[in-house]
Amino acid sequence: MTNTEIAKKVIEALGGRENVNSVAHCATRLRVMVKDEAKINKDAIENLEKVQGAFFNSGQYQIIFGTGTVNKMYDEVVALGLPTSSKDEMKAEAAKQGNWFQRAIRTFGDVFVPIIPVIVATGLFMGVRGLLNALGMTLPEDVTTYTQILTDTAFIILPGLVVWSTFRVFGGNPAVGIVLGMMLVSGSLPNAWAVASGGEVTAMNFFGFIPVVGLQGSVLPAFIIGVVGAKFEKAVRRVVPDVLDLLVTPFVTLLVMSILGLFVIGPVFHVVENYILLGTKAILNLPFGLGGFLIGGVHQVIVVSGVHHIFNLLEVQLLAADHVNPFNAIITAAMTAQGAATVAVGVKTKNPKLKTLAFPAALSAFLGITEPAIFGVNLRFRKPFFLSLIAGAVGGGLASILGLAGTGNGITIIPGTMLYIGNGQLPQYLLMVAVSFALGFALTYMFGYEDEAEVTSEATTERLADEAVTGTVVAPSEGVIQTPIVGDVVALSDVNDPVFSSGAMGQGIAVKPNQDVVYAPADAEVTIVFPTGHAYGLKTTNGAEILIHVGIDTVSMNGEGFDHKVAQGDKVKAGDVLGTFDSAKIAAAGLDNTTMVIVTNTADFASVNPVASGSVAKGDAIIEVKA
Repeated sequence: MTNTEIAKKVIEALGGRENVNSVAHCATRLRVMVKDEAKINKDAIENLEKVQGAFFNSGQYQIIFGTGTVNKMYDEVVALGLPTSSKDEMKAEAAKQGNWFQRAIRTFGDVFVPIIPVIVATGLFMGVRGLLNALGMTLPEDVTTYTQILTDTAFIILPGLVVWSTFRVFGGNPAVGIVLGMMLVSGSLPNAWAVASGGEVTAMNFFGFIPVVGLQGSVLPAFIIGVVGAKFEKAVRRVVPDVLDLLVTPFVTLLVMSILGLFVIGPVFHVVENYILLGTKAILNLPFGLGGFLIGGVHQVIVVSGVHHIFNLLEVQLLAADHVNPFNAIITAAMTAQGAATVAVGVKTKNPKLKTLAFPAALSAFLGITEPAIFGVNLRFRKPFFLSLIAGAVGGGLASILGLAGTGNGITIIPGTMLYIGNGQLPQYLLMVAVSFALGFALTYMFGYEDEAEVTSEATTERLADEAVTGTVVAPSEGVIQTPIVGDVVALSDVNDPVFSSGAMGQGIAVKPNQDVVYAPADAEVTIVFPTGHAYGLKTTNGAEILIHVGIDTVSMNGEGFDHKVAQGDKVKAGDVLGTFDSAKIAAAGLDNTTMVIVTNTADFASVNPVASGSVAKGDAIIEVKA
């Protein structure tokens, strides 16, 4: 099939040109803003040649084609009449989507992602310098000075970069932002690192009582100054006459924000930043590698949720403070395990389309982009994804035990080796990668994947054998799950939370409540009752493990408005009350009360199918489970 033919089928499956507002692309994905998500034929798109997966996130339908291919497919769909937009315009539209936390994390990503290339380059320079030192090479003084320029400049002027990027994201003048940022590290101010070292350099006392130092290496204060400064500049511009704007606006902005930055925002948020840094290091330094185990185990789940850019802030803070980054090795372990699981699926499957999808997706993961592996292969079959989390946790724990720390961020696995050449940790790094790969591959190959055709054939053979012995037809075991919530049915794919809508937790359905009561959906044992009362786990008599999750991000309410009536270990009958909640309080917290009903062990059944639509009342069936 040619690229043009694939593009035509993509447009058709998107609901036609009339259902597309705009299209853009990034390194791996075609990003489409659609008018009506319900009109998308998602199965058709995911089964197209060259498509490595697709998902809906941040207001966009994202179709993964992979590096290089996506550029060609973008040209094709544009040539066929799809309207275009810049990534910035699409981000502006997508920024309206999601809750405040998701929007805040996206903003962190928008600010820090453009800075990553210079941090990567600086880290590589550090690696080269460390390698030369390790080889015992004595460099001339002028060459040593030059290498220090290469390795130190980005961190010395880091506040300038952060303020510049923040002004850009929040609509200020980036030129004003970078000048303001450079004022914060002016050579006329005492150097922050020199003051912190306890030498002869001390803080300046402005007005006799305000201690002031430069903000070298500071990240959070620079970000806050950038946010406030950009908004202040826009406010000034609204009241200044156009004829005076060129003179007055930058003058007032720089004057006011330099005072606030040096005397108020800088000192206050520098303290906050230090506490965040201490907390981060405390987690990373947990005994027995527990910090790495935890982070390695959850990192790829965070990637699925779309809020993984929070790590950019933490990594840059660590690099600015210590010039080393323990997160990099842990994240590398998680990504290696993800790629290894994809390789295992590719090796084991006999499906030629899946093979051609799995191996390029795995290569993309080993080059540092795991989305094709996650959404194209591992989440599609579920078990590979969750088994790779186990392997990533073990690899992350090993990274912590070995004390691995890269000299930069933004690159991992194969390219990431450059961050460990100069610090003497390359053998340990390669060992960690090997362990993560071997475990991710072995777990998936042995327990995580079987070809669908083979599974069906084996089940049919067993059933026919039983019929031959007994002379009777053996019906597959069935289970009906009733709605735990009275309300209106919502397709799981329409839920505004990628962890649920992607099917990562299992298949199921969602309900928008009309009543604030949670009922038992079947005869079952209560296996989990969250202390916050927002979620319940049950195991039915036919073995289905059901998660009932009331609302999206409602764990943040810490139980306010929730009241559970059962405890772990209780036996319940279908229709028994599990608990109650207050939709008004959920709404007041700015959250969505849509309730998800998920069969978390979907892979253990032949099929898990939603059977309800419209409104559902107590006792109505919503999911049919067949063994």
